[in-house]
Amino acid sequence: MLLLSVTTAYTGLELTFFSGVYGTCIGAINKFGTEEKSLIGLSGIFIGIGEILGGSLFGLLSKNNRFGRNPVVLLGILMHFIAFYLIFLNMPGDAPIAPVEGTDSSAYIQPSKEVALLCSFLLGLGDSCFNTQLLSILGFLYSEDSAPAFAVFKFVQSICAALAFFYSNYLLLHWQLLVMVIFGFLGTISFFTVEWEAAAVVARGSDYRSI
Repeated sequence: MLLLSVTTAYTGLELTFFSGVYGTCIGAINKFGTEEKSLIGLSGIFIGIGEILGGSLFGLLSKNNRFGRNPVVLLGILMHFIAFYLIFLNMPGDAPIAPVEGTDSSAYIQPSKEVALLCSFLLGLGDSCFNTQLLSILGFLYSEDSAPAFAVFKFVQSICAALAFFYSNYLLLHWQLLVMVIFGFLGTISFFTVEWEAAAVVARGSDYRSI
């Protein structure tokens, strides 16, 4: 459970980012013109599309779980890393802490609405990868003691989400992205380790609760 807590912590950080910080960044960019506020709603829609598509797709794939959960988590972290890189290029660093009037700054490319919405979709799709597989492995490992396991999962996720909301008011965008990249990498490695150990225990016919 300790290893999975690292992965859970990452889901809390990225939950705060796509549900609160990213929409704020979009609304703060004056170069999006008069549509900047409406883009916040569109961003939420595209995040939802990614979540629904990912949840449906990986729910169907879980019926044929020949390759395990690791490929789905790997896909999720790749989607997020691509989204983080595009956000880094597309959004100015001061967007999360910009004043009410917004920011006229630019990043490394001219701010693009299409890229911003693509990133929203990728954030939602990647989040569905992590959450479906985390819930799946928790239900598998703690099938006879699921309530405490899911309570710990939600506790760690909520604490990290709250911490992310706190530092999002002070850190520039690129530092927030760096924090998520580090936790995303460590969380993915942690998940892989637990999945490999679970597969090995099942192969030996041992009690998987000993992991």
